[in-house]
Amino acid sequence: MKSILVKDLMVPLSEYATVDEDATLSEALDVLEKAQEQFDKTRYRHRAILVCEKKTGKVIGKISQLDVIRSLEPKYDLFMEEKAFPQTGMSHFGFSPKFMKNILDQYQLWYEPLHDICGKAGKQNVKDVMHKPTAGEYVKEDANLGEAVHQLIMGHHQSLLVTKKEDIVGILRLTDVFKEICIDRRKANQPSAGQK
Repeated sequence: MKSILVKDLMVPLSEYATVDEDATLSEALDVLEKAQEQFDKTRYRHRAILVCEKKTGKVIGKISQLDVIRSLEPKYDLFMEEKAFPQTGMSHFGFSPKFMKNILDQYQLWYEPLHDICGKAGKQNVKDVMHKPTAGEYVKEDANLGEAVHQLIMGHHQSLLVTKKEDIVGILRLTDVFKEICIDRRKANQPSAGQK
């Protein structure tokens, strides 16, 4: 894995769905759909939108599919803060199935028709929905794939922002890493010419 570099698998920033920080969520989803239509059909489709500062064009945030869906139900803001619930004795993500069902009922989450929920949510500003990347979500373009995979696993990330010096130049997606692993697995399992 050390012979493969992050820049060999990353999607260049120019090919990714990006919006300005003052865009609405609805506008961001339109940009995502357009980017998916134009993207190389041999690769997995985009599952996130990058948010850029209007003045500088620098990436300041990321909106994942989960962020979009979570934003459809504003009541999550009442209890999604990290310190809202103790994390002891719970599942990997912190909540038991019984506890999650109780929250669903107690807060009456997802009670409105989806059409109504989507109409309201589309007007939200992307700054209110986006996730601000942490230090562990950046990887240098000349880092080897092993280092990047380690970051993806340890941080439970779906993607990493790829940097060249101080600039973000692309995004390394878990889907592209997984595809590379599948390709290499097939190659490793093919019999060599002398083994037939």
